Amino acid sequence: MSTPHNRAEKGDFAKTVLMPGDPLRAKYIAETFLENPKLVNDVRNMFGYTGTYKGVPVSVMASGMGMPSIGIYSYELYKFYDVENIIRVGSAGSYRADVDLLDVVLASKAYSKSSYAMVQGGGQGEFMYPDDKLNEVIKGCADESGIKVLEAPIHSGDVFYYQDGFNKFKELSQQQGCVCVEMESFALFHNANVLNKHAACLLTISDSLVTSKETTAKERETSFNDMIKVALEAAAKLDA
Repeated sequence: MSTPHNRAEKGDFAKTVLMPGDPLRAKYIAETFLENPKLVNDVRNMFGYTGTYKGVPVSVMASGMGMPSIGIYSYELYKFYDVENIIRVGSAGSYRADVDLLDVVLASKAYSKSSYAMVQGGGQGEFMYPDDKLNEVIKGCADESGIKVLEAPIHSGDVFYYQDGFNKFKELSQQQGCVCVEMESFALFHNANVLNKHAACLLTISDSLVTSKETTAKERETSFNDMIKVALEAAAKLDA
């Protein structure tokens, strides 16, 4: 069994998948943290791996950038590969001066003006929500690991390069309490909701839209270890 976007066979993915946007971050996570990682997908270089973490099967697969991309890959993992839990491990731009580079944010909800949910499955409203129990497991693992995690609303945007409207959308999202912006979680949460699966989103701040500080591409690939460790600990607890 395969799909147009995934050559893996049924059973190649674990029940819990960590999902970064960057394929090279997926490769880094697999090769750095998983025992005996096996490459199970490389269609379009959207790398997917399965190995074990503390003896528990865990997978990691890239989503690419934006809601259409994560919409495809997360839907297929849930629908065709029997994945139960997806934990997005991504990067985000901070909307607040006190949310600094490399801080870790756990999404309590995702705000968006995107039409993704409405078009895909008739979803209504400007908020999509993660799984509460999965978030609780993640928070517990963060506490046990001594890693500070801020649980807060986030903004999922459809646009990276705004012609004129960025400040308007930034202001709208700040009015909703959003502490940072990324481009995927609204679609991920919707897919999980319509398919009766589970999703969460951990983000590391890669740049600040207040101070203009930013990480390098290499740092975004390899320096988000606190977020990754929390997600892996949660994955191990979910499937132990």
